Amino acid sequence: MDIRATPAAALAFAVFAASTSAILVRWSTAPSSVAAFYRVLFTTAIVAPIAFTAHREEFGRLSTRDLGFAIVAGIALAVHFAAWFESLNHTSVAASVTLVQTQPIFVAVGAALVLGERVDRQTVIGIVVAIVGATAMSFGDAGQAPISNSTAYGNALAFLGAIAVAWYVLAGRSIRQRVSLFPYVTVVYTACGISLFVLVGVQGHEYIAYPREEWLLFLGMAVGPGVFGHTVINWVLEHLESVVVSVAWLGEPVGATVLALAFLGEVPDAVTVVGGLIVLGGIYVTTLGRERRRPDTDGR
Repeated sequence: MDIRATPAAALAFAVFAASTSAILVRWSTAPSSVAAFYRVLFTTAIVAPIAFTAHREEFGRLSTRDLGFAIVAGIALAVHFAAWFESLNHTSVAASVTLVQTQPIFVAVGAALVLGERVDRQTVIGIVVAIVGATAMSFGDAGQAPISNSTAYGNALAFLGAIAVAWYVLAGRSIRQRVSLFPYVTVVYTACGISLFVLVGVQGHEYIAYPREEWLLFLGMAVGPGVFGHTVINWVLEHLESVVVSVAWLGEPVGATVLALAFLGEVPDAVTVVGGLIVLGGIYVTTLGRERRRPDTDGR
């Protein structure tokens, strides 16, 4: 990874890479927990050799506290994947996406209480604007998926997914100040993969018997959303505040909509387009506020 890349450009690239996840998952016919497990497993297989080759000695220097928080972050990421994907089996895509995208609220509160990051009025406005845009995009797609009878359960799972990914972001922001990228993500992805492996077994799904096309999709999920998405975002967390990263993550629905148009022929309606513009506006407001106060916060 080119460490000379600016954090803002890297964040934009990572959000785009993460946006490919929805397309790859849509193409896959495997159970959602199986797809999530192999995405994480293959991602770990890519980053772990780099970590053990270039940062072997750093693993031995990991404090018990940092190791514990990295493992908890990995479990939180597994909970996010499992809860969010499963929520789509019980509630509408609109409700699921809207609720899971409330994670910046939990990140902002957690950053202020746990990490001591200042969340000013402009950041709050940017968060609110971005969430409004994400909500609008969801409602624009509301009529394209069936709504399960267990809607309340699905909504609760999506809400749990938002809380879990917020903890994942906060843990990364804290630990990445002391631990290099590849050792950190190796521990996180390993903990996440083990958790999902157990979940697949508990759910009684097949581990191996999938066609070649599915394995290619699993690999694509690992390289795109996994390595170039989540791993790059973890690098960015060393340089940008967790609230900024979390709100920028709301750009993922925008990228996914554009990719769905190109590869799935799904034409977004006017509400979806307007919602996407509002999301971008919220990201801009939040990032602008962060840049204006940069010398007072991290001195970078």
